[in-house]
Amino acid sequence: MKNIFTIVLLGAFCIINAQAFKGKGDTKLNIGMTIQNGGTGVLAAADFGLGENFSIGILGSYLLGGSQIEDVNSDYRFDAKARFNANLGSVLNLSPKFDVYPGLNLGLKNFGGHLGARYFFTEGFGVFSEISAPFAKYDKEAASKYNNGTLFNVGVSFNL
Repeated sequence: MKNIFTIVLLGAFCIINAQAFKGKGDTKLNIGMTIQNGGTGVLAAADFGLGENFSIGILGSYLLGGSQIEDVNSDYRFDAKARFNANLGSVLNLSPKFDVYPGLNLGLKNFGGHLGARYFFTEGFGVFSEISAPFAKYDKEAASKYNNGTLFNVGVSFNL
């Protein structure tokens, strides 16, 4: 699985160009891993620029392993979220290669917020990091604890 993921990332790196948030019409793809208390998973997110400093998007994540994974029904391992971001890199007069984006997300398991940053080393490749926390939990069952805690996401970012 690790070899396939590495090959996909290298292939994407070779064919997709990346840049900091440019505003309306800009689309970013984030691929990475999520780390949380007692569990890890994978995620993919796409953000679509609607204005100079804001974007909407979607995020999907899947729990791969955890300290109590055997207690988690497969229905609880997947989560999907709609996102709203305020892209503040240009507002804060940061480098064109760097973007900071606080935002809100509405998911299958909860409503919450996130704070993220993207940095692009070149026009073709960037990295991102986010921290996300729930404000309101829809499902308070013990099995859903993996989707209802604070998450740390890290990975690569591409411009489509």
